[in-house]
Amino acid sequence: MAANRQLVLDLQPHTAFGREDFLAAPCNEAALAWIEQWPDWPAGGVALWGPPGSGKSHLAQVWRARSDAVEVASAALGEVDPRRVLAQRQAVIIENADRRLDDEAERGLFHLFNLCREQGGGLLLTGQEAPARWPIGLPDLASRLSVLPAIAIGPPDDALIEAVLVKLFADRQLAVGAEVVRFLLARMERSFAAVRQTVAALDRQALASRRPITIPVAREVLSEIEYG
Repeated sequence: MAANRQLVLDLQPHTAFGREDFLAAPCNEAALAWIEQWPDWPAGGVALWGPPGSGKSHLAQVWRARSDAVEVASAALGEVDPRRVLAQRQAVIIENADRRLDDEAERGLFHLFNLCREQGGGLLLTGQEAPARWPIGLPDLASRLSVLPAIAIGPPDDALIEAVLVKLFADRQLAVGAEVVRFLLARMERSFAAVRQTVAALDRQALASRRPITIPVAREVLSEIEYG
């Protein structure tokens, strides 16, 4: 191995998911209000939807702390026993609930939804699309989902993009000057997914080159990123 070649370890950053770490903004204030309204959910559940990286998982973790919810993977819905899931907890989180489910998984979600309502519990679903657009084949499940409040998380404004940049750099323990953040904000794609992609690329470049993240480094990284 060449002496100047660096080994880059793909270490996952510690992401802070507390309520105090959530960045409230106009695009997500309705979703946050519903999370903080728990347990006063008229329909017994809520569906949060929005683009990748928009804060759905963070809000789910905030609600988990409030409700002591248990998480069920959408891929496992056909295998779980709803009564066992709700034996000790009265609240359930299902992320990526808009993925295409097989017949068993749809029936599992249907029974879990019904049991949550019977026991006065809560169900939090997340997805990239509103429930009305989910590929549901079971009519009874589609009917249940239609009564849930579907809360959209909208596109971020510049202030929120800047705040997310700062937070993600802090999560990775990266010291980045305000001038670099302003440089990135003026040139990168405006989406939560792009922010995460950009920060991850800058982190890798800094590790590989053993250089601090400066404007020249940011310019170099941005020239190589393909968003999408």
